[in-house]
Amino acid sequence: MTTFNSLGLSDPILKSLDTMGFEETTPIQEQTIPLGLAGKDVIGQAQTGTGKTAAFGIPMLEKINKGTKSVQGLIVAPTRELAIQVAEEMNRLGKGKGVRALPIYGGSNMERQIRSLKTNQIVVATPGRLLDHIRRKTIKLSHVHTAVLDEADEMLNMGFIDDIRDILKALPEERQTLLFSATMPKAIRDIATTLMNSPEEVKVKAKEMTVENIEQYYVEIPEKHKFDTLTRLLDIHDPALAIVFGRTKRRVDEVADGLQARGFSAEGIHGDLTQGKRMSTLNKFKQGRIEILVATDVAARGLDISDVSHVYNFDIPQDPESYVHRIGRTGRAGRKGESISFVTPREKDQLNLIEKITKKRVERLKVPSSEEAARGQQKVAVDKLVDTIGNTDLKHYSQSANELLEQYDASDLVAAALKMMTKERSEVPVRLSHVQPISVKNAQRDKNKGKGGKKNYRGGGKRNFNSKNKSRNRNFNGSKGKRGNFQKRNSSN
Repeated sequence: MTTFNSLGLSDPILKSLDTMGFEETTPIQEQTIPLGLAGKDVIGQAQTGTGKTAAFGIPMLEKINKGTKSVQGLIVAPTRELAIQVAEEMNRLGKGKGVRALPIYGGSNMERQIRSLKTNQIVVATPGRLLDHIRRKTIKLSHVHTAVLDEADEMLNMGFIDDIRDILKALPEERQTLLFSATMPKAIRDIATTLMNSPEEVKVKAKEMTVENIEQYYVEIPEKHKFDTLTRLLDIHDPALAIVFGRTKRRVDEVADGLQARGFSAEGIHGDLTQGKRMSTLNKFKQGRIEILVATDVAARGLDISDVSHVYNFDIPQDPESYVHRIGRTGRAGRKGESISFVTPREKDQLNLIEKITKKRVERLKVPSSEEAARGQQKVAVDKLVDTIGNTDLKHYSQSANELLEQYDASDLVAAALKMMTKERSEVPVRLSHVQPISVKNAQRDKNKGKGGKKNYRGGGKRNFNSKNKSRNRNFNGSKGKRGNFQKRNSSN
């Protein structure tokens, strides 16, 4: 396990990473960032969704001289969609340092791009439009110290390989070059041999990531409604032990405090707590003295408790591997487990990627209402009452019970008992700080060489969840069947 704090990064970059909720590196980041910081050329072989942008973006940002307005970092991407996505990620990473990235691509206003090129130190470009600027002499590349080719095999497939060679030849010879590709065909290998300087190779194999014994669900929910939805789910599920994952330390503290304010037995753990405090909280969780543990990824690593029944991804993680690690906290020792992920509309593509990598469908849940949550709380009381009748000697209470039955209706007595046993949640308002959404776009490929912005979209793109099976929505039923079960409902999402 490697954290960003251990890589010797500057405070502004660490601040940006903390804001984004990234504590632990992915495998491609762990291997590439030290090489990038050392100025080495790198060939990285990794799939989409492995955290490549931060792998090449952090070393680039660390070398940017904010006082120099010329272009110092260049990233070449195959499509306008990917260029925009990478630029957005670079802007989040560079926010602490005050460095911004400019996406340039065909089909957008050339004059506006020319003006913007005078003030941005990092450019993320599609090959065709970048060559247009080079030929027009509207972009100066003499100060570029770091160049990145992202998804090089895709650029080869789209016919950009000669453009890539021309772009690299237009850059200073004394530069660092990082090339990333899911596959390594001969033409890409030739570029590495002829236009890179003794590159180090980093290869991250696509792992077969599967999860057994875990029912996976997601709730599509706006950020501002996450917390109320979480508390309703907890009331409906009544988990024996549950872990709620947040992406930042601040988020963990806020969610844990909010749950406590509403009457839940919850505590949080993250890297800023002392080792003694973390161990104390974990021991209380293992012993069942607290029912809900709110944690960051790093804090929950190595946590092995077989009785965790539910995992809630309050914030979806940055890569599929982290998702598998998180939900693997439940479904232990042959037991069944459930995971529920909170997904904002902008994070649906990340969910699609997780489904693809894990080869398992994540079922959609209907957002529960407050009435359904109240029924869930009553169901807990009913279960406890029935269990007491079946497993407790009640003869010492018989006389008082008979006296009450002479004075009151039996239905009213049972209702009063259930009310006394039902936890009534406080409606304390809870406000959480904003956490940036994760977005991995399955971009439709735009074969755009900067000549009028003509598009050639290929098949694929977003998966249509409404195509064949319209029963992905499930309805909570707090009054029938085993606790936590759901009744399927055929309805369009």
